[in-house]
Amino acid sequence: MFENREQLQEILKKANQYARKQAKESGASIYYIKNNKRVREDAEGNKFEIIFDATGKRQEFEYHE
Repeated sequence: MFENREQLQEILKKANQYARKQAKESGASIYYIKNNKRVREDAEGNKFEIIFDATGKRQEFEYHE
């Protein structure tokens, strides 16, 4: 199957890059977790942290790394 872990990691990296490219081209946002924060990245590359308050209301704030 795969000769080593590095080979698999490279395949996964390329798949991730392709999925990001497809989302960007279609104008879709991508969602992920970074530094234990929920992040939405829009097609223009703007990043927003997603937070839910005590009532479950979703809020977004500009994300700073």
